[in-house]
Amino acid sequence: MKVLIAGGGTGGHLFPGIALAEEVVTRHHANEVVFVGTERGLEARVVPREGYPLELVKVQGLKGKGLFSLLKALVALPLAFIESFRILVRQKPDVVVGVGGYASGPVVLAAWLMGIPTAIQEQNALPGLTNKVLGKVVRVVFIAFEEARRFFPEKKVQLIGNPIRRKLMDNYLRSHVAHENFSVLVFGGSLGARGINQRMLEALDSLGDLKGDVRFVHQTGKNDLEMVRKGYADKGFQAEVVEFIDDMSSAYAKADLVVCRAGATTLAELTVCKKASILIPFPHATDDHQTVNARALVDAGAALMFQESELTGQKLAETLRTLKSQPERLKGMEKKAALLGRPEAAKELADVCVDLMVQTWGPSGRERATPEAKKAPRSES
Repeated sequence: MKVLIAGGGTGGHLFPGIALAEEVVTRHHANEVVFVGTERGLEARVVPREGYPLELVKVQGLKGKGLFSLLKALVALPLAFIESFRILVRQKPDVVVGVGGYASGPVVLAAWLMGIPTAIQEQNALPGLTNKVLGKVVRVVFIAFEEARRFFPEKKVQLIGNPIRRKLMDNYLRSHVAHENFSVLVFGGSLGARGINQRMLEALDSLGDLKGDVRFVHQTGKNDLEMVRKGYADKGFQAEVVEFIDDMSSAYAKADLVVCRAGATTLAELTVCKKASILIPFPHATDDHQTVNARALVDAGAALMFQESELTGQKLAETLRTLKSQPERLKGMEKKAALLGRPEAAKELADVCVDLMVQTWGPSGRERATPEAKKAPRSES
């Protein structure tokens, strides 16, 4: 089976695609995965590092643009479609899966027009514009939150959760270590989050009596590294302050509580790793989708949520103090997080890809399909 995964731009779109790729290639030595993205997206750096081929298209977003940028993006679309058709003819995938982001639009639409079975994977509770459009033509829509179901044709929707990278899950299971102090993991995504960084430093002023009892691991992003590192040191707290955490599985394993944003992939990791959390949604996320994401965990009793504009250092300190003093409450939040976790999401998604391939091309895939299979209609689209 050969799967083409289109999209990316951010880790939230890309990493579920990486997780699907890992599942596909480990099933059989002959399976292949190729990615399609843009040179500006995170995929340009991550996909080659992970060992997968990457094709590039030139495409830009349409939503939230000024008039000039919008016109420029519209002019680029026909070229993006031509590039997409060429890539599909050259790669001959059995199935195309869009994971969101600019590149997924023209590639998935081109695949649909060519009769190649298509699917999309929507990570968030509120779908983005690209997936809303693609949901009308693809055969299957994978969602991670029940709230997303209403945006797509009901017969196409499958609620499977967000696929998690195999390495994170495997390492997490091996990384459990005993630790004496209450450990708090703080991060705001790969680039950090200034709002979280500042609130955390402000909270330390109200936690002085806990200096010997609490340990922090804090991913700051590049811009705030020295400021945050100095803040912990000046106030006498134990802290491992880094720009970026490479081994998130170990970081999760050591944490008693997590303070973070509410991106879809982060929430999937929290639930699979069974972690209690304080969620601070990114206030400028499109359609405020991180707040909707977070509410699913809050309503289940797995997390607490604060809007960044309303959160003070003192309020954060009070919440940390309260949760530290209530270990049974923390255990309850962990159990409820675990109930939301879907560690089999990548496997289930790959299973459906196999079904799509067999329905369209037969069990041997596109290259060996019979003439009858190659004429299969797009009635399910």
